[in-house]
Amino acid sequence: MGEALPETKTSLSAETRYWESVGEEWDRTHPDALWRRHCDAVNLRLLARWLPAIPVTRLLKTDLFDEAVSGGLQALLQTRARVVVGMDLSRVTARVARARCPDIQAVCTDARRLPFSDGAFDVIVSDSTLDHFHTEAELVGALRELQRVTRPGGVLLLTLDNPANPVIALRNALPFRLLNRLGIVPYYVGATAGPRRLRCLLEQTGWEIRQTGAIMHCLRVAGVMISRIVERRTGRETHERLLRWLMRFESWEHLPTRFLTGHFVAVLATPVRAATTRSP
Repeated sequence: MGEALPETKTSLSAETRYWESVGEEWDRTHPDALWRRHCDAVNLRLLARWLPAIPVTRLLKTDLFDEAVSGGLQALLQTRARVVVGMDLSRVTARVARARCPDIQAVCTDARRLPFSDGAFDVIVSDSTLDHFHTEAELVGALRELQRVTRPGGVLLLTLDNPANPVIALRNALPFRLLNRLGIVPYYVGATAGPRRLRCLLEQTGWEIRQTGAIMHCLRVAGVMISRIVERRTGRETHERLLRWLMRFESWEHLPTRFLTGHFVAVLATPVRAATTRSP
């Protein structure tokens, strides 16, 4: 959706304009509503397990796309924190999310340059936000910033596109413009890290990993296509049946092959020291 992000390095203003165009188009068309419900359900399932059961003071969500285009995660997040702050690079997405979820404090900012003070948050939820940068160095910079604004003893719940999954690896090897034109990839995907590389990057940026996992085990391309057909041609009862069927694939998270089938690698981490300056 929206014009393809140039593959060469772009200024922040050009990058912001791209995500503004994505936000505007999704706000206008709301595509793949049934698939988005499945995505929310998978993320909520993970959050329910990994977030602290006792509400914390302040929680940061590193993008507001879920809240702008679907039911989002805010209902659960607001039971786990007294104050929920959501941020997004796109002003359009932040504005729409704020209108849909008035209890969230929405901020338009960049994960690589956060305007928050050191130790400002008890919990950070970052679901597939940091896998849209052009370079690993930008991903590392964002991890350092998240470490800086997380209080000692706080937690980061992070998911990224999982290149250990052969389907994701193949997608990443193909030209984004082609995949975008074919409608396979709706918006820009960038540098990411599989389970081993992510562990290394987190340790080098001052995090200690507490848990790892993989989520979204349904083959995404097939799931999106089936969801589109069901959404257009059937009624609510069939929609619910499909969502239950899609969720059954999440049982694969317990298998030794979970990192080969999961679309996202998931990590629960806590800050343990000041981030190093050593290059990854």
